[in-house]
Amino acid sequence: MKIWVPFKAAVDVLRDLPDVECAVYDGTEPLPDGADEVEVWVPPLIPTERIPELLARMSRLRLLQTVTAGVDAYRPHLPEGVVLCNARGVHDAGTAEWAVGAMIAVLREFPGFTVAQREGEWTYHHTAALADSTVLIVGYGSIGQALERRLEGFEVDVVRVARTARDGVHGQDELPGLLPRADVVVLLVPSTPSTTGLVDAGFLAAMKDGAVLVNAARGGVVDTGALLAELRGGRILAALDVTDPEPLPAGHPLWTAPGVFLTPHVAGSSPASARRMLKLLRSQLLRHLAGEPLKNVITGPY
Repeated sequence: MKIWVPFKAAVDVLRDLPDVECAVYDGTEPLPDGADEVEVWVPPLIPTERIPELLARMSRLRLLQTVTAGVDAYRPHLPEGVVLCNARGVHDAGTAEWAVGAMIAVLREFPGFTVAQREGEWTYHHTAALADSTVLIVGYGSIGQALERRLEGFEVDVVRVARTARDGVHGQDELPGLLPRADVVVLLVPSTPSTTGLVDAGFLAAMKDGAVLVNAARGGVVDTGALLAELRGGRILAALDVTDPEPLPAGHPLWTAPGVFLTPHVAGSSPASARRMLKLLRSQLLRHLAGEPLKNVITGPY
């Protein structure tokens, strides 16, 4: 069985599996020979532009296992009969950790104090704080649960929102009544047709003055123009690990917008995520070889 993986560490954890030929293809090099023999493809972290061409040539493909939670780049091009699995759970710790760090950085004004340090200025003043605040988690899946666990020591009130309501979790249709209560709104929803543009002018207008929008989901979940309008008005703040467009081009107004803290889609990029990804890959391949049910199979909208 021929497998393509995006990095050598994956080859190392799979090399002892019986009847497996594992090769590295990271999507940046010219398309190698043998695509029509690949049965399992693990694409790179950053989707290659060759996805449609690759999938069209992979006539023997049976399993596409992503290293990300998001699968929107692959779904439109997936051939019939190919099982699509994501990496749910792999990036929970890193993304949740980033979200906590980002909201504290914005509320305690760390970026501004960093600039002041560089300029040698002692800019003493009071800041906001996370304690006693309400954190609204929009997209309460495994990452949302990991985030809540990390917030337990910060003396906050956590409000949970998912696509549909369940015990202890509000439905997405309840957002208009929940947003005015939140001091921090954390976006952890998947990229689907129903979440694209979810955070529009109306959503932002419903947020309370001084609230922080934290986006660790996908850039397209937020209407960039509407967000810029609110940031320029100084009414809300934002911490963004993802943007629309992405990568954010030089000269884009988000770079210099007031009240925004930006990181380049690094929330889940950590050693912990790498270790957990390798563990998942080995587990999935063992299941595939044994004909057992796979984890994280994508069958519905997400």
